[in-house]
Amino acid sequence: MAKASAAEPGRGAANTPALNAEALERATALGEALIGNINKVLVGKDEQVGLAVICLLARGHALIEDVPGVGKTTLAKAVARSIGGRFERIQFTPDLLPSDVVGINMYDPENRGFQFRPGPVFANVLLADEINRATERQVTLDGVTHPLHAPFMVLATQNPVEFAGTFPLPEAQLDRFSLRISLGYLTPSAEVEMLDRFEDSNPLDDLGEVAGEDEIREAQNAVATVEVAGEVKQYIVRLVAGSRDHPDLTLGASPRASIALLRLSQARAAIDGRDYATPDDVKALAPPVLGHRLVFKPSAEMRGAGPDELLRKLIDSEPVPQTRPAALG
Repeated sequence: MAKASAAEPGRGAANTPALNAEALERATALGEALIGNINKVLVGKDEQVGLAVICLLARGHALIEDVPGVGKTTLAKAVARSIGGRFERIQFTPDLLPSDVVGINMYDPENRGFQFRPGPVFANVLLADEINRATERQVTLDGVTHPLHAPFMVLATQNPVEFAGTFPLPEAQLDRFSLRISLGYLTPSAEVEMLDRFEDSNPLDDLGEVAGEDEIREAQNAVATVEVAGEVKQYIVRLVAGSRDHPDLTLGASPRASIALLRLSQARAAIDGRDYATPDDVKALAPPVLGHRLVFKPSAEMRGAGPDELLRKLIDSEPVPQTRPAALG
């Protein structure tokens, strides 16, 4: 891991957490352990598993979108098993009520008052299954704010097929997800390996815990200390702003996307054993971070335009900064 100088400008400023090299090294080891553990269940999905762990360490939420049967729920459960803590699952249906998610205030005759009964949202990992079949870090009920557990991560699944009884997620809701993960079908050799693993039992049943809540929180705090140079921040802003001016789009990425790119780049760098983010981190994360936030014009959709090609051209068109933090050499 590259070491930052103790006298590095900007470190320890009011808005910049102080770098703790040992904590960052533990975060690197934890990220690698989480990826390795989840890969005991999922086969041939190293990139997607890495994105899920990056999202967790960046305190983000992930939308897992793909066709049925490719392992969306398995990925979410494997993440939950790996970090311990409380896991809850909500099966989203059109008749789902707010109280089914946040809980209710129930009258307690012994105390002659109402007592809050928390719902499944008060978990460390919340699986929102088929979220598009339904009509933050705190919940307000009857004027009382209840903080959620920390760490807290939402892993939401949805199918891009079987539209009967589903509702498109509004742009504002999509924007809440730090990134979108698409699993895709396995290669033939990977699918054979999957059959080998599942032949006698489900490996998810025996998946152990890699880290507890305290370790996850420490790793998240360490990730926040990863350096992001000014040139890299400017690069993030140029990519995001470029989506807003594109002639094929009616809606580009929001400033929330810029923040997501920043935080996820920090987490990717930490897992890679670096205490500084690079433009390559940004380039690698731009498609899963920006793709689900783009709204195409009907004329562009008729031409078959899609986020993958648009983002590839956008990334290729933006000059990549070549500088690194001075203290890192």
